[in-house]
Amino acid sequence: MMLSGWGRHPALDCRLERLRRWEDLPGLLHRGTTLIARGNGRAYGDAALNPNLTLSTLAMNRMRAFDAGTGLLDCEAGVLLADILETFAPRGWFPPVVPGTQLVTVGGMIAADVHGKNHHAEGTFGAHVESLTLAGADGAMRTCSRAENADLFRATLGGMGLTGLILSARFRLRPIETAFLMAETLAARNLDEAMALFEASRDWPFSVAWIDCLARGAGLGRSLLTRGAFMDAGALPPSLASSPLVPASRGKLRVPFDAPSALPNRVSIGFFNELYYRRGRRRVRTGARPVHFDRFFFPLDRIEAWNRLYGRRGFVQYQCVLPKGKSAAGVAALLECAAASGQGSFLAVLKLFGSAGDGLMSFPMEGYTLALDFPVRHGTAALLDGLDEITHRHGGRVYLAKDAHCAPERVREGYPRLGAFEAVRAEAAGGRPRFVSELSRRLAL
Repeated sequence: MMLSGWGRHPALDCRLERLRRWEDLPGLLHRGTTLIARGNGRAYGDAALNPNLTLSTLAMNRMRAFDAGTGLLDCEAGVLLADILETFAPRGWFPPVVPGTQLVTVGGMIAADVHGKNHHAEGTFGAHVESLTLAGADGAMRTCSRAENADLFRATLGGMGLTGLILSARFRLRPIETAFLMAETLAARNLDEAMALFEASRDWPFSVAWIDCLARGAGLGRSLLTRGAFMDAGALPPSLASSPLVPASRGKLRVPFDAPSALPNRVSIGFFNELYYRRGRRRVRTGARPVHFDRFFFPLDRIEAWNRLYGRRGFVQYQCVLPKGKSAAGVAALLECAAASGQGSFLAVLKLFGSAGDGLMSFPMEGYTLALDFPVRHGTAALLDGLDEITHRHGGRVYLAKDAHCAPERVREGYPRLGAFEAVRAEAAGGRPRFVSELSRRLAL
């Protein structure tokens, strides 16, 4: 069947099989073909595509054990983050790190070593994984942790599924008293002000900024920074105090058809950005307010199939990270490049990262990360080449979970521990990699 990532580009004809029992895995592996695991298909590009065999793990979705004394959860890799939140948030538990969507699997979060709005304080999701079970090409199941099969553990965090099939994982949830965060929005007139606000917000657990990617000149990088912290039960207003752990509302909008490919353009994006910035300025005047975690962390999940807004040809999300000392100049150059191309982005997001994590191929480093969405059309490839050149000139790297374009030499420049990763992967595969994706083929990994 035709498969793609969330960006709907590229789309490939893949043999898709669904793993329903772990006992069926050895038979699949003994076929001798290459394969890659696929969770909920939320990697944006080609990381979960293999025409030979793409193996869905969604049916392997049991939560096997939970320790209410320590918050330790043991679950299979196909469990959705949304199911964890639905089960445990009303009981006062929350994952230590969540990405921008809850529609991802635990296995996918480990394979991409996802980060959230609290990376500056808590690191990646992988930093909180205590152990995982990995199936190798020989069908053997290995427990991996920082103490057991440690090299394989570090290679699997951020390894994009190339070291083996993640079967299960153990990690600790955090206690929360309420489902609400006290959130406030601050306006920045330019990029310098935005970065100054991030630095001033380091004591806030969560922070993120939307950037007007078409603003130029003195307004380059004008932003709305939102920061938040979970509220204690005693701090809730009376209207919320009776249900401090109220579940998220499940009412959703749905995009029913593919938008015309010409809809995302400089005029429509410019109009959206101006409207969004003005609306955000009103939130600035309102001050801090309680916000449910669903709206704070996962605003786009409220719009089903929002990827259809970019048209049938799909879109790419370009996300990079730049080292701290070069972030200001690098982000400014990236925004100038995007604005000059005329291919602005509805969703331009800036976050502050803390230190690099354990994973040999983990994306974050200390600095700033910028994410931009672009519809696939004539000129998009040239724009991505230009963004890549700026990123790597400033010592940065792209996020493999979002990538659909980067060249092999750029990845080798950006990921200094790639050699160590390849050595561990080769040893685990007996010299012949079996877990292969279109991403790994394209990047010669």
